[in-house]
Amino acid sequence: MATTTSAASGVGARVRVQQFGTFLSNMVMPNIGAFIAWGLITAMFIEVGWLPRYLGIGDSPDSWVAKFGGWGDFAGGGIVGPMIIFLLPLLIGYTGGRMGYGDNSTRGGVVGAIATMGVIVGTDIPMFMGAMIMGPLGGWSMRKVDSLWDGKIKPGFEMLVNNFAAGIWGMVLTILGFVVMSPVVTWIADRLGEGVDILVDNSLLPFTSVIIEPAKVLFLNNALNHGVLTPLGTTEAAESGKSVLFLLEANPAAGAGLLLAYMMFGKGLAKASAPGALLIHFVGGIHEIYFPYVLMKPKLILAMIAGGFTQILVNVIFSSGLRAPAAPGSILAVYAQTPGDSVLGVTLSVLAGAAATFAVAAILLKMDKTEEADDELVGATAHMESLKGKSSSVASVLTGGAAVMTRPIHRIVFACDAGMGSSAMGASVLRKKIEAAGYSDVTVVNQAIGNLTDEYDVIVCHQDLADRASQRTPSATLVAVDNFMASPRYDEIVQMVGASRG
Repeated sequence: MATTTSAASGVGARVRVQQFGTFLSNMVMPNIGAFIAWGLITAMFIEVGWLPRYLGIGDSPDSWVAKFGGWGDFAGGGIVGPMIIFLLPLLIGYTGGRMGYGDNSTRGGVVGAIATMGVIVGTDIPMFMGAMIMGPLGGWSMRKVDSLWDGKIKPGFEMLVNNFAAGIWGMVLTILGFVVMSPVVTWIADRLGEGVDILVDNSLLPFTSVIIEPAKVLFLNNALNHGVLTPLGTTEAAESGKSVLFLLEANPAAGAGLLLAYMMFGKGLAKASAPGALLIHFVGGIHEIYFPYVLMKPKLILAMIAGGFTQILVNVIFSSGLRAPAAPGSILAVYAQTPGDSVLGVTLSVLAGAAATFAVAAILLKMDKTEEADDELVGATAHMESLKGKSSSVASVLTGGAAVMTRPIHRIVFACDAGMGSSAMGASVLRKKIEAAGYSDVTVVNQAIGNLTDEYDVIVCHQDLADRASQRTPSATLVAVDNFMASPRYDEIVQMVGASRG
């Protein structure tokens, strides 16, 4: 009983951490395009950018490049500064306000943006952390204020009351942010910055891989990258032109090394699916694709830590970094945000990180003499069916097949932590299979778990996210997969669609 209680407590704690991390990252991820736009503008137009330094275009202080970049005769102007000081925090605050109010409410977003403005003008640093606090607070508190007179407004006065309520409460929150939150958040940001400086100055930054790599495979990658590292890295990049923090989680080196090791020394389905997973991970930038390969053999986390440690160490040695976040974590996105003086360091970090992970993973895989549990089970089931001369009606239970539906299936959702990477890939694969089977009335979409509503017939997600998904969609049939490349599971879902129609 004690063991069961402890295990349930551990799962509950992990779910809560995932939920909090997802809440933070969901304020940043929808706005990543704006971060990338800022990074590209910075890379091209600042004084040490690609155009003036490497191409010799507009290198005079009165040029149009200087005007865009805000240097030379145009110091304090341009596009770069206003985007990072005003646009990016306001977008985060607006998104957080919508989340805080609930129901993706524009009203909550507007109040969240108003509240965020207070902490922006109350400081002289990019106020991402303040936006992550004031945005959700603005949306949540506005909903509470609205509930005070919900259903009590006389007909014809709804717009008047609602508009003035939002304006008055937004004013209160802006003043609160300016007077109270600005100094508090500035103090916290300064301490965090000092902590990063201590890690860098004492060559301790590579040791963060001991925390980052295990957290990633527990589906906290987006929380780490977009909820913590992106805000800190953007602030650092605004001051120094680049930040190594953008490379702590997003560098695809370690995952590439792991999948290469599986390609050469893996077994069964894992080995067969590794080449496709490598392409999706390294070029597509969907890091979640390699998580199941670690989860099926937890000792491989040592290889991931070795690779993460190595790639960070190389970047620290060469003082390399990125101008802006690499999102998704594709090698193409990494190089797109790499300044000229960091190309060598970033390249060596990718090669060294992948080599370190490959070496450790190869040793662990070669020492492992056990048969893959999934392969053993699938193989035994196939042998049973060959002896019977027909498919078994219970075989899908043995191989983790989908449940039998009691109503026709029309809506299927593939869910992941952020709703963009692995879920989009899985939904695409599943959609093609369902269309090929002739079920044109079945829709397959991808969605972030935090945005799920209980309106779907079937939900597909990774088994480590199943607890959170089932809480959001209790009426749906849950199909948990352990490998995003495991197409046999998708075939079983197609069979389930047919079976649900009698």
